[in-house]
Amino acid sequence: MRFMVIVKSNAESETGKPPSPQDLAEMGRFNERLIDAGIMLAGEGLRESAKGAKLRFEANGRTSVVDGPFSEAKELIGGFWIIQAKDLDEAIAWMRKAPMPAGEELEIRQVAETSDFPADPVSDEYLRREQEWRDATQKPAKH
Repeated sequence: MRFMVIVKSNAESETGKPPSPQDLAEMGRFNERLIDAGIMLAGEGLRESAKGAKLRFEANGRTSVVDGPFSEAKELIGGFWIIQAKDLDEAIAWMRKAPMPAGEELEIRQVAETSDFPADPVSDEYLRREQEWRDATQKPAKH
């Protein structure tokens, strides 16, 4: 099973100030442990919302763009991991080891797999193509 682990933004990350060398080294060591165990498939920090935009889809088929920064830093995503674990309990066990400051939260969500879609109303052809795409873009796990 794949899981997305969402790191929330905070007031400090929204300033655009990079993490300290010590924080980067500690996170690097944690990521190396995930990689060595075959758990980590991807992981990135995100730049502050001032460097982003929101795209809103409207009923008339048009879109509108809202440039950052966005309010409520605690509701924004500051980074993520994509990990592979046998179940939610294993994902939680690994992420408990993340070097996060006191008071921070990680949100862990299972990624929907092709097999999660019901056969009806989704066509078998669509599911086949979706699975081919996923197979072509997903790294194999080591475990």
